[in-house]
Amino acid sequence: MAKKTFRCPNCQTEIELYLNPLPTVDIIIEVESGGIVLIKRRNPPYGWALPGGFVDYGESLEEAAIREAKEETHLEVTLERQFHTYSDPKRDPRHHSISTVYLAKAKGRPEAGDDAIEIGMFNETNLPEEIAFDHRSILSDYFKQKRT
Repeated sequence: MAKKTFRCPNCQTEIELYLNPLPTVDIIIEVESGGIVLIKRRNPPYGWALPGGFVDYGESLEEAAIREAKEETHLEVTLERQFHTYSDPKRDPRHHSISTVYLAKAKGRPEAGDDAIEIGMFNETNLPEEIAFDHRSILSDYFKQKRT
């Protein structure tokens, strides 16, 4: 088990902190006009990404997915099902995170919000070149499943 040792700045007592992966969610949002919603990230790592983010303390994965979708796209989503969980320790260059991906449906026109500076509608043939994290792999799995 990975852990780090720190010293309390006040009393100098040695404290062990266990390093655990951070839980996150990502949402593949299908809209009625066809295609899926991606956001262009405001913060590093830059690039296009699935809407998503960290699960807050006391929040379920499903609640986090609905909240993150609303914050980043202004869409009210209906979660269809859990798609897959991605846990490669290198999936996020900042830290080890584990993402549970949801498939969702939404009506309306998405608008960039929160961590998104731009929003776009994409399908398998017009994905942007710069995609953050392991989201290209996630999207590949999604489109492969859609074809079968």
